[in-house]
Amino acid sequence: MANTTSAKKATRKIARRTEINKNRRSRMRTYVRQLEEAIASGDKAAADAAFAACQPELMRAAQNGILHKNTASRKVSRLAARVKAVGA
Repeated sequence: MANTTSAKKATRKIARRTEINKNRRSRMRTYVRQLEEAIASGDKAAADAAFAACQPELMRAAQNGILHKNTASRKVSRLAARVKAVGA
């Protein structure tokens, strides 16, 4: 248990940041899931629209430290390839 004032404050800050990060991670995963569902349905227009919404969300997550920059780029690249394959 935290004893010093600074340790107590740090605990409060960590709890606050954890809540924010959970929300951001959940939001990002929701967009990815929606894109996965659009790809699975085989609807090219829906997949394109979902990708257009998902891509900035992944990059925003990378900016906020939820994902590493390269991880976000890799995910975007792989999702883009899957969206492209839907039309073929």
